[in-house]
Amino acid sequence: MSCPSLRIPFVLFVLFFTSCNNDDGQYDPISDDDQEVTDDNLALLSETFGSNIDFNNLQDYSNQPIPGYITKDNTANNTITNAKATLGRILFYDTQLSSNNTISCASCHQQGFAFGDNRDVSTGVNGTTGRHSMRLVNARFADETNFFWDERAATLEEQTTQPIRDHAEMGFSGQDGSPTFDDLLDKLAATDYYPVLFEWAYGDNAISENRLQETLAQFVRSIQSFDSRFDEGFDQAGAIGPDFPNYTDQENLGKRLFVNPPNQNGIGCMGCYRAPEFDIDPNSRNNGIMGVFGSTELDVTVTRSPTLRDLFGTNGLLNGAAMHDASIQDGLAILEHYNAIDVTGNTNLDNRLQGPGGNGQQLNLSADEMEAVVAFLRTLTGDNIYTDPKWSNPFQ
Repeated sequence: MSCPSLRIPFVLFVLFFTSCNNDDGQYDPISDDDQEVTDDNLALLSETFGSNIDFNNLQDYSNQPIPGYITKDNTANNTITNAKATLGRILFYDTQLSSNNTISCASCHQQGFAFGDNRDVSTGVNGTTGRHSMRLVNARFADETNFFWDERAATLEEQTTQPIRDHAEMGFSGQDGSPTFDDLLDKLAATDYYPVLFEWAYGDNAISENRLQETLAQFVRSIQSFDSRFDEGFDQAGAIGPDFPNYTDQENLGKRLFVNPPNQNGIGCMGCYRAPEFDIDPNSRNNGIMGVFGSTELDVTVTRSPTLRDLFGTNGLLNGAAMHDASIQDGLAILEHYNAIDVTGNTNLDNRLQGPGGNGQQLNLSADEMEAVVAFLRTLTGDNIYTDPKWSNPFQ
């Protein structure tokens, strides 16, 4: 397609000329951070976002510090840029992405809960979510490329627009007279600010699902947490095995139990949740939780989980219920579940949880040992993720 005519400085002509969207599922190869906003457009955007976004001095999404020991990354070909991640932030918080203007992505993924939900299931425009909303913290830093609890989305990009298309969640489903996704694109194009924002980020004002996916995924991948006491201790010790000098005896005991396999006086948690990212092994199967929220049915299709980082908030409490069915409400209950696995009716239980004779894992943990593991898990919580303005609501 040919590029539209644009009122831009000549020095940016080549940049914009080569950045037109091909809308074939490939991400546009625009460099990003030389874009400028004209005075007229800046005034328009200031009416909407006030001082929450400085469009000529963007927050740093693309070059955040990442510890050298963090090596997993599922970014693929959608490299984070400041302009597109900023646009993704706006989309993430905009209730206009729901059919009745009441629900945004952030409604179910709240900054105060590591971008998870403190409710068991989340409220949508036509009902509630079928599963507890997964925390999005450190979604980038994992070997797993599939998303949702049942891994039905092949990429984070694909995941980002499925809730928008879901009839219960954000309502652009085309079902029962509801608007379609094309109606959403028309709706965004009719706003004052989105044509300006897309032209600023892409060089033309075309709004497509591909571009929504690209920008939302960049924002989500920018949400990172590496300022925990674990990171401080890992940096001091140089490896996960030695006792961390900044840990209590209880926390070091919990770390040893978590890291070591059962034949080395541990409980083997790291076989599934691999430090230092604490992401789930992509080959994991069901973890023994088969419930369906509000139902007596069984569901063994859940094989994914978020990272264990920021499982707890800074207050020491879980960032919302654990597990897809919100069946676990405190840290000790997590350890109680893994201490004695019930295999009844589970046709997809992970082999590592089968236990002797396939009768279910029996760890025989004492109360003190379970409390030690919970104490260790709390050290995986950072601070910055909950307060950094670059991940906050730009409409407030």
